[in-house]
Amino acid sequence: MPAHTPSLDALWMPFTANKAFKARPRLLVSAKDMHYRSDDGREILDGTAGLWCVNAGHCRAPIVEAISRATATLDFAPGFQMGHPWSFELATKLTGLLPAGIDRVFFSNSGSEAVDTALKIALAYHIARGEPQRTRFVGRIRGYHGVGFGGISVGGIEPNKKAFAAQLLPQVDHLPATHDLAHNAFSKGQPTWGAHLADALEQIVAERGAETIAAVIVEPMAGSTGVLVPPVGYLEKLRALCTTHGILLIFDEVITGFGRLGTPFAAQYFNVMPDIITLAKGVTNAAVPMGATCVQGAIYDAVVNATPAGVEFFHGYTYSGHPLAAAAGLATLDLYAAEGIFARAAALAPVWEQAVHSLRGARHVIDVRNLGLVAGVEVEPRAGRPGTRAYDVFVDCFFNQNALVRVTGDIIALSPPLIISEGQIEELVARLRRALEATD
Repeated sequence: MPAHTPSLDALWMPFTANKAFKARPRLLVSAKDMHYRSDDGREILDGTAGLWCVNAGHCRAPIVEAISRATATLDFAPGFQMGHPWSFELATKLTGLLPAGIDRVFFSNSGSEAVDTALKIALAYHIARGEPQRTRFVGRIRGYHGVGFGGISVGGIEPNKKAFAAQLLPQVDHLPATHDLAHNAFSKGQPTWGAHLADALEQIVAERGAETIAAVIVEPMAGSTGVLVPPVGYLEKLRALCTTHGILLIFDEVITGFGRLGTPFAAQYFNVMPDIITLAKGVTNAAVPMGATCVQGAIYDAVVNATPAGVEFFHGYTYSGHPLAAAAGLATLDLYAAEGIFARAAALAPVWEQAVHSLRGARHVIDVRNLGLVAGVEVEPRAGRPGTRAYDVFVDCFFNQNALVRVTGDIIALSPPLIISEGQIEELVARLRRALEATD
């Protein structure tokens, strides 16, 4: 390792093969616009927007300057029984982007916290309405909702749950995953097969009783599990079933929010209105951690008006609406608007689709799927060693192709900053193709 590299021993890294990483570190030391710079001086094309979050590109001056001003003005303000103007201003700006009717915002620090907040709000809402027996949640197999105990309970990624299974929330059911290679491999946009999978909610209702179910939580488009695009009509059917049975519908838009599909949120892309939206990542362009749980006004009113005086909802975080995060969020939303970044993503989507589907026929590739500026490239797993082939592609991309991609199992996920150019799209796909060809 270079002489300036710090000791790697003390840090326990998240979601990382620690031994493998520390044997051959991948260290990033700076970033600008579409690129990272590695500790050995290479420019790395960012094909993942960091972790699905740097939608406006790296180290954008308006956001950097807003954070700097905030640091010198108000480093912290308590959010319990106190407030500061920026958090109220950001909440108001967010309601201008959210679907009509979702107009109350509860700030947190991450997507994981936003999800746990949403689950608590759902329970509080039903208690306030006189239905305290609605305590059951419904998630989806292969769903990802962060790493809190609530989030991994409703989530459906088994490795995330295995070590903690004995302590997860007890009253949780799961819908089937929406992706099936046998029916929708190489789909462009939404696959036409699979809307009927939403009917599994009816079976859960029949077995458990609608009166016991508080909420259904899904990602409109699943990201971290490997880019699973909802079938045509699936979300519409899920919405209708939830409405019929008095069940809240929560969209986890931590990944799909802020232009990833070319609209502010996936709810607007699919024209399906949830009751609650969770968000994070792109709200501050990842410059300062922030999450939020956004609800329909009727939900807020029910919970708040159920308590005559005093604290109505016993929940919150020390850093809810932190001044630096609020400043970063305000600057980020202004930048999105000033540069028309969401519209830019929508315009690039057809170019992106054509480019990523050119990988059909590339070595090892068994599926390509896409929506907006997201793509999943699935590779054939090695016999008895699932996940190792995609991981080797990831490593080759970083060290030999100077490109950052993300892997989950044997799926390579691409989700670049929304400022990517057509030429950079072609270059990213070309670099991934070379890594696929180089991998045994």
